[in-house]
Amino acid sequence: MKGIPENIINVLDRLHAAGHEAYIVGGCVRDLLMGRVPGDFDVCTSALPEETERVFSGERVIETGIKHGTVTVLSGGTPVEITTFRVDGHYSDGRHPDSVSFSRTLSEDLARRDFTVNAMAWSKQSGIVDLYGGRTDIESGVLRCVGDPEQRFSEDALRILRALRFAATLGFEIEPRTDSAARKLCGTLSLVSGERKRVELEKLLTGEHAGTVLRSYPEVLGAVIPDVLPMVGYDQENYHHIYDLYEHTVITVENCPQDAGLRIAALLHDIGKPAVRVTDQDGIAHYWGHEKKSAEMAGPILRALRYSNAEAFRILMLVEHHWTDIRETEPSVRRAIRDFGRDLYFDLVCLMKADNASKAPDYVIPEFYDHLRTIGSSVLERGLCCSLKELAVDGNDLIALGMKPGRDLRQKLERLLDAVIDGECENRKEDLIMLYRKNG
Repeated sequence: MKGIPENIINVLDRLHAAGHEAYIVGGCVRDLLMGRVPGDFDVCTSALPEETERVFSGERVIETGIKHGTVTVLSGGTPVEITTFRVDGHYSDGRHPDSVSFSRTLSEDLARRDFTVNAMAWSKQSGIVDLYGGRTDIESGVLRCVGDPEQRFSEDALRILRALRFAATLGFEIEPRTDSAARKLCGTLSLVSGERKRVELEKLLTGEHAGTVLRSYPEVLGAVIPDVLPMVGYDQENYHHIYDLYEHTVITVENCPQDAGLRIAALLHDIGKPAVRVTDQDGIAHYWGHEKKSAEMAGPILRALRYSNAEAFRILMLVEHHWTDIRETEPSVRRAIRDFGRDLYFDLVCLMKADNASKAPDYVIPEFYDHLRTIGSSVLERGLCCSLKELAVDGNDLIALGMKPGRDLRQKLERLLDAVIDGECENRKEDLIMLYRKNG
C-alpha cells in the first residue's frame, strides 16, 4: 500500500521477523484507502508488551500505556505507538473498559472498534484485512458502527460525538441504525470529560461538512452545550434576519475560516439573544446587549470544555465584540487594532463578516469587511503606530518633563496616541514632546 512511511514499515518488518503478527490499523488505513494523508499511524501486534520491548531492545522504548498494551518506540526518530491485540471488558461507567485483556488474534481486536471504516488493518503479508465491510462503506460514503450501535455507544458515549465528527470531516452519511442510536443515547455524553468532548467538537466544527452535521444533529450538540437548544427554531422576528437563530448560527460557523477558536466563537456568538430579547410596539424584536450576554454565558461553557485561560480569552473577546463598530477609515481601524491587538483584529473582522453573511440578503455587505481587512493590512505593512508600545515617547519621557507617575500619566500618553492615530501629530519623539508642552 502506497503512502506508508519507511519507519512504519521498519516497525512492521521487525515484529514480523521476530515471529509476531503486526499491522497498521484504524484511521490510517481508512485515510490511505481514501487517498488522504494520515495524521498518524497506529500499529497493532500479536506481541505482548514485554515481547515488543524485546524486539526493540536496541531502541528507545517508552511504556506510554503499558496496562492497555501500548508501548511507544522511537523509530527513525519518530515515536510509533505499538499496541497488543486486546479485548475490552465491560464499560460500567460508559467511558472506559473495566478491564483489558490481551489477545493473540486480530479479529478480536477489530471487533471492539467503533466504526467499520476504522476497523481495518493492513500488513505486507495479508494485505487489507476488512472483516466488517469498511471498504464498501467508504465507497458508499456511509458511517456505520461495528456490531450493535447501541452497545458501541453505551460502551463509550464519546463515540456518538466521534460519529458526528467523522460525518463532518469525511462527508459521510450516518447509516440509520447508527443515527438512531446516537440520537437515543446522546444524553450519556454527560458522562464524558470536558477535555474529550472538546477535542471531538473542535474537529467537528472545523470539518468541511460541519454545517450539514450541525443542522442534522442539534440535539446531540445540545447534549454537549445545552445553551444552543433554545436557538433551534427560534424566530428572530427582526427585518435584518430571514433565518431562525440556530440556522443563522450554523451559517455563521460555515462562513468562518476553519479555525477551531473562530468557529467555537461563531457557535456561541448569539447564545445570549433569547435572554435579552425585547419587542417594540410594532412587533419587531431587538437584542440590545446580546453580545455581552453571550460572552457571559460562553464563559462557563468554555470552562466546562477545559479551555485554557488564554484560549478562552480569545474566544470570549470575539463573542463579546462581534457587534463592535469599526468604520471604513484608517483611524477607526487603527483604534480597533489598538483595542484588540493585531491578530484578534483580523479574527474579529472574519467573525463579523461571517455573522453578516447569515443575515437577510439586503443587509449582506462582504465588501465592507474585506475593506476593513485591506485597511488593517495596509496599516501594519506601513508600520503605523497603533499602541502605546509603539508610541515614540513613554512614561519616562513625560516624567522627565515634570509629569508625575499615575493615572494622569497614562491618560496623557493615550491622548498623544489619539493625536498620532488621528493624524494631528507624527509619531516622532520631538513632535510628541512639542505637542505635550503645547497642551500641558
